[in-house]
Amino acid sequence: MRFDIITLFPELFAPFLVSGVTRRAYASGQVDVRLWNPRDHAEGNYRRIDDRPFGGGPGMVMMAEPLARCLAAIRADHAAAAAPGSAVPLVLFSPIGQALDHAGVSDWAAGPGAILLCGRYEGIDQRFIDAHVDVQLSLGDFVLSGGEIPAMALIDAVARLQPGVLGDEGSHQLDSFNPALDGLLDCPHYTRPEAWAGRAVPAPLLSGHHAQIERWRRDQRLTLTARHRPDLLAAARAQGLLSRADEAVVAQQAGLL
Repeated sequence: MRFDIITLFPELFAPFLVSGVTRRAYASGQVDVRLWNPRDHAEGNYRRIDDRPFGGGPGMVMMAEPLARCLAAIRADHAAAAAPGSAVPLVLFSPIGQALDHAGVSDWAAGPGAILLCGRYEGIDQRFIDAHVDVQLSLGDFVLSGGEIPAMALIDAVARLQPGVLGDEGSHQLDSFNPALDGLLDCPHYTRPEAWAGRAVPAPLLSGHHAQIERWRRDQRLTLTARHRPDLLAAARAQGLLSRADEAVVAQQAGLL
């Protein structure tokens, strides 16, 4: 898959693409990331890409024309490479976008990629958005200085789902929100030493009894989800994913609150 990123700060992505376990996806070409600076497609000696907003107000607005030329160059590059994803969507990270979740990431991970537009300043000329943007996404109800961090978040989440990227093929299936865990939060994890600062590893994890270990982990997932994300628990219950033993754990947790 291929992600083309339109950003005024391509240098921000350099360390991201060579660090961590997901670097395998970029080094192998499983996830092809290409950076495009709209300033390279602006006119004039100053390569201007922003201007004051009509109607007044603070800040600057990214201009439509440099972005349109940059997008055209990306589409042309796709066409020249006969890329199967030449019609990939243009994605803008925006407060009005759909919140990105595990299901959404899974959909992107199974697709050909996208063109990711990283806005800056007060925003982007609405005419460009109306003419070219296909999808708007959000990381949550807060505002960042630009779209680079959301772009990195999406690409990282997608890259780790590609085959062979994680050391253990099944690692991501035990992540929070994964259908393999019925959409629940993951359980706590422990490693050596068995005792640290007066705190011991829970006994079931040291028992060597597989069924007992799995029951403890399930109980912990249910307890954490009931305490911190009851909406996820309600969704699992609505889908009939909770057993009688699960419901007993949830009821006990409710009695402790």
